[in-house]
Amino acid sequence: MAIRNIRTEGDDILRKKCKEITQMTDRLQTLIDDMFDTMYDANGVGLAAPQVGILKRLVVIDVGVETPEPLVLINPVITESDGEQTADEGCLSLPGLLGEVTRPNHVICKAFDRNMEEITIEAEGILARAICHELDHLDGILYKDKVNDGLYRAEQKG
Repeated sequence: MAIRNIRTEGDDILRKKCKEITQMTDRLQTLIDDMFDTMYDANGVGLAAPQVGILKRLVVIDVGVETPEPLVLINPVITESDGEQTADEGCLSLPGLLGEVTRPNHVICKAFDRNMEEITIEAEGILARAICHELDHLDGILYKDKVNDGLYRAEQKG
C-alpha cells in the first residue's frame, strides 16, 4: 500500500472520461488499497481513480458514520435520484477551495464491489453527495463546474 500523488486542477487527466473495468486484477486490488490510503492521508471522504492518474471507472468513499464500511464502487451508475440538497463542497484535486453545489438528496447507485460482485447502494445526504461528486470525476466533471456562486478559499468561510 502506498500514498499516490493526487492530480490537481490543470492536469488534463481530470477532464477525461474513464474506461470501464472488465475484470479484477492484482494491480487493481493494489490500486484500491492505495486509493484508500491516499484518501485517508489527505483527510478526504472520497477519491476517484483519475485523481491519482488512472482512467478507470473506480471510486472509493468513506464518509464515516453514514457508511458502515468503506465503499468500493467499480463501474458505478446512478439509476435513480430525487430530492435536492445544497451545501459547500471541496475536492482533493482543488485544494483549499470550496463552492456551494446543489445535488440530489437521495440516489440509488449500482456498481461492482472489489470482488466484482454487483451491489446496489441507496444513499441520502452526505453519502448521496459524495457518490454524485465522485461519479462526476469519472466523466471528467469537477464540482467547480456546478457551483452556484463561484469558488472561495476555505479560510474565507465564517
